[in-house]
Amino acid sequence: MTRQMTLVGFMQAGNVTVYSGSWRYPSADLGFLTMDYYTRIGKVLEEGKFDCVFFDDRLAMPGVYGDSVAEAVRYGARPVKLDLTAVLGGIIGATSRIGVGATYSTTYYQPYHVARTFATLDHLSGGRVTVGAGFGWNTDELADHGVPAGQRRAVLAEYVAAMRALWTQPEAAYDGKFVSFGPCWAFPKPVQAHLPLIIGAGGGPQTLAWIAQHADGWLTTPGERDVGAKAAALRQAWAAASRTGTPDIRVLVSSKPSADDVAGWAGAGVTECLWGLPDGPAGTAEAYLDRLAARVASWR
Repeated sequence: MTRQMTLVGFMQAGNVTVYSGSWRYPSADLGFLTMDYYTRIGKVLEEGKFDCVFFDDRLAMPGVYGDSVAEAVRYGARPVKLDLTAVLGGIIGATSRIGVGATYSTTYYQPYHVARTFATLDHLSGGRVTVGAGFGWNTDELADHGVPAGQRRAVLAEYVAAMRALWTQPEAAYDGKFVSFGPCWAFPKPVQAHLPLIIGAGGGPQTLAWIAQHADGWLTTPGERDVGAKAAALRQAWAAASRTGTPDIRVLVSSKPSADDVAGWAGAGVTECLWGLPDGPAGTAEAYLDRLAARVASWR
């Protein structure tokens, strides 16, 4: 059976894409507070035959550099993060084919808010939405939003179950330890019968088992090692959970892979590769995509 690997542009709605401090370079495009900045990215990726544009999310500046935020402030470590729903809405309106997705800070909001947000985006895009989520790695941020760090996986599991109920049941209700609400109507339901949920996290045994139970796929962390072995472990956990089909596996590319690297990922069942875009003028990003397209074509 022939498999097809898809290409995804990985973005951040703020002052940098994936490289902290890159905003300082003279050639950096600082239009990140305008909608034109994001709609042009969406159009360029769509014209370049990318399959999806995917954003990560954070509500606060990371405070994990030492014992204070001083280093984060000094290096401008992603202090600006726009609301992804507005950004995705702009890209949806400017494109017609490319998929859109985001690792929304799911457990920091009420589940019915998140469910409505993605149902709305799925309708506005004509069924092009992928939902992303993470367990949360910034313990200060988790504490500020009332999520016990030691139970963050359990919290997210309940949120996912509650959102699935809101997306699929005519009259939804959920009663859990962290999430509870009585019978309610939540409309409109998403266009897609099953909104795909991808978890971005390090591929440890606990995470892979969680994905097999509650999600549809895995997004690696930058520089993730032994992707093939972890993909095999995820498929084993998937089978143990009596799931049908196969998990969606997405590699966040953080270096310049060779043809052998990509072939190895494909053989391991990787379905998508995500490339970050350079923080420079639009012409710089477009030239980068042209070079990337030529490399990808040479691998076929």
